[in-house]
Amino acid sequence: MKTLKIKSIFSTILCVIWISGLSAQSLTVTGTVTDENNRPLIGANVSIEKSRKGTVTNEHGKYSIEAMQGDIIRFSYIGYKTQKVKANRKIIDVKLYPDNNLLMEECVITSDEVSNRAISSKQMAVRSLGMPALIYDRYANREEYSHNAENRFKSPVKDPLSTFSIDVDAASYSNIRRFINQGEMPPKDAVRIEEMINYFNYNYPKPTGNDPVRITTEVGICPWNKTHRLVQIGLKAREIENQNLPASNFVFLIDVSGSMFGPTRLELVKSSLRLLVNNLREKDRVAIVTYCGDARVALPSTPGNEKQKIKDALETLTAGGSTAGGAGIKEAYRIAQKNFIAQGNNRIILCTDGDFNVGASSETELENLIESKRKSGIFLTVLGYGMGNYKDNKMQILAQKGNGNHAYIDNIQEANKVLVNEFGSTMYAVAKDVKLQVEFNPAKVQSYRLVGYETRILNDEDFNDDTKDAGEMGAGHTVTALYEIIPTGTPGNIPGSVDPLKYQSQTNVNAQTSNSSELLTVKLRYKTPEEEKSKKIEKSVTDMGKDNVSPDFRFASAVAMFAQLLKDSDFKGEATYDKVIETANKGLSFDPEGYRAEFVRLVQRAKGLNK
Repeated sequence: MKTLKIKSIFSTILCVIWISGLSAQSLTVTGTVTDENNRPLIGANVSIEKSRKGTVTNEHGKYSIEAMQGDIIRFSYIGYKTQKVKANRKIIDVKLYPDNNLLMEECVITSDEVSNRAISSKQMAVRSLGMPALIYDRYANREEYSHNAENRFKSPVKDPLSTFSIDVDAASYSNIRRFINQGEMPPKDAVRIEEMINYFNYNYPKPTGNDPVRITTEVGICPWNKTHRLVQIGLKAREIENQNLPASNFVFLIDVSGSMFGPTRLELVKSSLRLLVNNLREKDRVAIVTYCGDARVALPSTPGNEKQKIKDALETLTAGGSTAGGAGIKEAYRIAQKNFIAQGNNRIILCTDGDFNVGASSETELENLIESKRKSGIFLTVLGYGMGNYKDNKMQILAQKGNGNHAYIDNIQEANKVLVNEFGSTMYAVAKDVKLQVEFNPAKVQSYRLVGYETRILNDEDFNDDTKDAGEMGAGHTVTALYEIIPTGTPGNIPGSVDPLKYQSQTNVNAQTSNSSELLTVKLRYKTPEEEKSKKIEKSVTDMGKDNVSPDFRFASAVAMFAQLLKDSDFKGEATYDKVIETANKGLSFDPEGYRAEFVRLVQRAKGLNK
């Protein structure tokens, strides 16, 4: 009898142990996080509540996380109500709903901010009424943009050469999209035509030889002036699979000053960089430098496979204080140089609204500071955040003078585009100091105009001068430039023309030029990232007088037409919003990510606002 009792007790104990083991069983939980309309939320935070373990959703809203049976999994996303779910099954799909009170909660201002930022009585009144941050930003519009006069028509007799640096920046497009989606037209100076065109990828042929860049050209009818011709020059950089990219030495340089407080600023920075961290490899390294009143190292250089350690360091960051951007830049370059990887990808990723107000803060001071660092072999990516206080003019200086590129991050989807989908092109240069020079045949061209690139114009002699800085192209990057051409013999008033000269002839067309069928010649110079001596590529262009052009040509010309409408350009000709939409719709055949279709919807919104 005793034996039976002992066996029974022993069995009970084993059963309890077995059940306890079940309750502590680990499982891999996967699923999808969507919004109220069943659209995937990219970069949503998924974490175990009792630990610091966490992850973010990918570009399809999917996640995977290791949990213990019974753990509470926390799902959160900027602007949405947080949800908590018990880990009791392997697949957990979650739908998050907007938190309408969130913006109201962000309208908190401290006495330090009042003194440091000199907020006006009107702005204080707006905040004291409890208005959303977005409305406050419209009242407190302290955004700054540089004014640049449009390129004019030029005569190929007097100015046979057109020389400029390429531009891979795309900040202008996402910035004007932010304005239009808020229900207002963007400032004219916020519109940079080349950045709007280059926001989109184009289906250009890939390089096949030793050169890392290939030139493609097309000529067709100019859609905003049917008597003119439009020349498209397309560049395509060599593609490299992300896993084959050299080891990266990243320094995240993060602005944590008071102006970065809020869901569209520092919180969006954190979410953006978490997406990038998810794609790091063991051979990559990341350090974090922050700046407000001064600069400090928030995380020493850390291997890329220690993802949770990097994410934990990001999560601790809070915003407050003044903005010593110059000190932050110097410290970031010091850390990048200390951990420099020979033959690797050494890059600073600056996340800021550009509102520098301590130390080097003027455009000239920042330009001098960045230029002194240019030859260090360290590249610079500038990511702009925020609204109402965005200093676009300073961001441009930093990107253009620091061997870098510039993007504006208005939401987590844009962060995913820049830091995940276009990681190679954003983060790894295959060619630097890339310059274009176009020579026009005066027998075929009466007048020409470069569409955009006003901030990238170079002197003609700069083309052959290897000491002159120019733009960089990342792996897989495409760059597009458009020239509006008035063919020789076209009647009517030529924009920008002058009276015939009295003391000399304006014509200098020799017999050889007259007999040539060439419209122009495109020359390109580039350097490899490791070298300081440039190489040259050359391509001649002939105009057959037809309009048999590609969907890429149609779409790029539609974007240029839209930009000229937003700028109220002197050269917009017969452009209308309806014509932009009609032309863009002819260019939708290559749209793998849906960005071109989004552009058409944006033009439709702008058309409504314009009325």
